[in-house]
Amino acid sequence: MVQIDSLNMLQYIDMLLKHGNYTKAAKDLYISQPYLTQTIKKVEQELEIEIINRHITPLQLTEAGKVYYQYLNSLETEQDLFRKKIAKYSSPDSSILRVGILSSLGTYVLPLFLSNYMEKHPEVKIELHEAIPEENEEKLLKEELDVLIGQNPETISPNLTVHVSGKHGYYAIIPESSDLFQKGRLFVSPETIPIKALLKETLVLTSRGSAIRRQIDYLIQKHAIHSKIALESNNIFTVVELAKQNMGVTFAPESVTVPSTNQSAFNIYPLSLDILSLDYFIAHPANKTLIPAENDFIEAFLKEMERHVHKT
Repeated sequence: MVQIDSLNMLQYIDMLLKHGNYTKAAKDLYISQPYLTQTIKKVEQELEIEIINRHITPLQLTEAGKVYYQYLNSLETEQDLFRKKIAKYSSPDSSILRVGILSSLGTYVLPLFLSNYMEKHPEVKIELHEAIPEENEEKLLKEELDVLIGQNPETISPNLTVHVSGKHGYYAIIPESSDLFQKGRLFVSPETIPIKALLKETLVLTSRGSAIRRQIDYLIQKHAIHSKIALESNNIFTVVELAKQNMGVTFAPESVTVPSTNQSAFNIYPLSLDILSLDYFIAHPANKTLIPAENDFIEAFLKEMERHVHKT
């Protein structure tokens, strides 16, 4: 196989595809145009294929070139995985903590405790895996992750040890376009609007499968309501902003801050914990013996989340 460093080749090809010609690509790579041309030709000679289609402007990959490009990407992924696995042996005084979390959840949870944790554990490198809960749970079960932070652990695998932080509340955002909107007020008094009335409004919700959406769907089914869902998003912050802009009523955990420059544009209505609540949790494989840094991470998460229970 070609002896030229795969990372260099990946950068060379990426830059060629970006600019579509050798001159501009070489300039961005801080190498000469003849050197870039000769390097590509050398690879083509060794592989006995054409990587770049020189008959098209801007330059593009040939079909064989696309296969080679995919190969370079897979090599880089494997090398990165290898470097991460070997790090604990090459740097015995340091460790990597692989944390799975939904990106929108991480926006709220991680800033609460991660900075303080890393100050106390400078030897630990945090590696975030931001993906949907199902994907991260599967990785955790395969021990490709060390811990998983999530919401509502009812369906979590019994092969995982789960630590729950306590119940957190929800609130509804009622936009000006809703019949339930109360002019001149930001906060609406608790227990003054029936949940059934809120669910009958036009709704903006998180996507099906999310922890929040499962709870809302349960309430819709429980009250036998034919819901009117205007829009769905997999990001709770997007949903909140859309509700504020009159797209419909939505429901958000109290952890999601709702800044307002115009308090008459929407209402915030706190919901009873008996109606709707959220449990944040952190989990790890049940058969895993935790190292002190992992135990401290779990304790830091639980301590900080419990401080925010029932707070808005």
